[in-house]
Amino acid sequence: MAAIGIHFGYTCACVAIYKDGRAEVVANDAGDRVTPAVVGYRDTEQIVGIAAKQGRVRNAANTVVKVKQVLGKRFDDPEAQAHKKETKCQVVNREGKPFYEITFGEPPVYMAPEDVAKLIFIKMKETAQSALGSDVYDTVITVPFEFAYPQKQALRQAAEAAGFHVLRMIHEPAAALLAYNIGQECSYGKSHVLVYKLGGTSLSVTLLQINGGISRVLSTCTDHSIGGENFTQALAQHLASEFQRTYKHDVSSNARAMLKLMNSADMAKHTLSSLGSANCFVDSLHDGIDFECNVSRARFELLCSSLFNKSIQPVKSLLDEAGLSAGVIDKVVLCGGSARIPRLQHLIREMFPEVELLSSAPPDEIIALGAAIEAGLLVGRDSIKSEEESFTVDVSAVDILLKEIDESGAETFTVLLPSGTPLPARRHHLLCGEGKLSTLCLEIYQRFVAEQPENLGKIIFRDLQSKEENHNIDAVLTMKRDGCVHISCVEQTHGKSEAIIIPAAS
Repeated sequence: MAAIGIHFGYTCACVAIYKDGRAEVVANDAGDRVTPAVVGYRDTEQIVGIAAKQGRVRNAANTVVKVKQVLGKRFDDPEAQAHKKETKCQVVNREGKPFYEITFGEPPVYMAPEDVAKLIFIKMKETAQSALGSDVYDTVITVPFEFAYPQKQALRQAAEAAGFHVLRMIHEPAAALLAYNIGQECSYGKSHVLVYKLGGTSLSVTLLQINGGISRVLSTCTDHSIGGENFTQALAQHLASEFQRTYKHDVSSNARAMLKLMNSADMAKHTLSSLGSANCFVDSLHDGIDFECNVSRARFELLCSSLFNKSIQPVKSLLDEAGLSAGVIDKVVLCGGSARIPRLQHLIREMFPEVELLSSAPPDEIIALGAAIEAGLLVGRDSIKSEEESFTVDVSAVDILLKEIDESGAETFTVLLPSGTPLPARRHHLLCGEGKLSTLCLEIYQRFVAEQPENLGKIIFRDLQSKEENHNIDAVLTMKRDGCVHISCVEQTHGKSEAIIIPAAS
């Protein structure tokens, strides 16, 4: 059975299909694998995608961009108010909710954000069904970590209004892990993965721990002050300066001229991700003057140097917050269209020189691919709960360690239960001591991330008989779902046993 995965971003949307055990992103009718999340309203039609984006120059008042910013929001929400100031399409208050005022005729028409999102979902459905050659409705949709319940519900309602059956909504980093089969290839061992996503309007960085096939979010942050559009704006401002230098006209305050330069800068930015230079051409930019300018990759990187620094800083902050060094990261996954930029990839590689940087799949497609894989796993399963977005597994919040003394007399710690281990869990350990010793002590510790181990308890074996071979003590540690730790020990030679219970170690 076929299924669909959709990544509905702030500036773009991408759809992937799952069929015959394989997921792949499909191109829309314009031949593009990523569709601008832009809707333009005209007298007799609504257009979605690249045509709406390009037509925004002439139809800005009736063109909706970044609708995801106001989905599920109240009109007085700070993010909705920021969107209202930024967009050229009028946003009005109707019963406490933001609506777009469309003025292509009389009287004006008021469109809810869900109605706009519905048209984008319809475009995604048409794209997928055209590639499959048949109708398909089962889908998985990705959402950012910071999305609240009303936002998720609004996105789900828009998808269902477009005719989709939403199997599940999953977080974007989880979809990225699925696309690269991270955490699925083995059911043991602990690793750390950094998911770096630089989209059109925001940067999100998520640090995850993979243990026993289960992913656990250690820390995440989202910065809405930096995104791909900032790089486009920097390049557009440079083009405006070049036009002023050549033709002595300042177009920086001309909204229509700057929209044209933004479109040209956006295309140039994409070109510079694969080529060393890009040619920018804008017809009739000002007073009938056509403008042409060549931009090198080196010039683009210089113009955006402060933006690159701002894009990297959250990674350092996140690692510091989690108390981890770059050396413990095993993989870095790149997501978002702006993660294609070579300079950005170079800076990330400098931060993680020994780490595998996963970018073999196009970063702006990877989340949709993961969503399609999830849809393929779910489709056909009985009694899927549509509201189920994830399942909860009790895990150990700390490392549980055993302190021992090595041959040199130095203290050593052995991790019996790593943090993130699914509970309940049981571990066996053999404690050895010299035969001449009459007393052996087994000490249990817990350790939070980057903190010193804290003693939880100990078991002491006294009055052991001296012998030539080592004393061997079998220790079994069990951690319950509530966090309490049970430890039982048996001395192998005489069967002497001891046990303790440590309540709620985590």
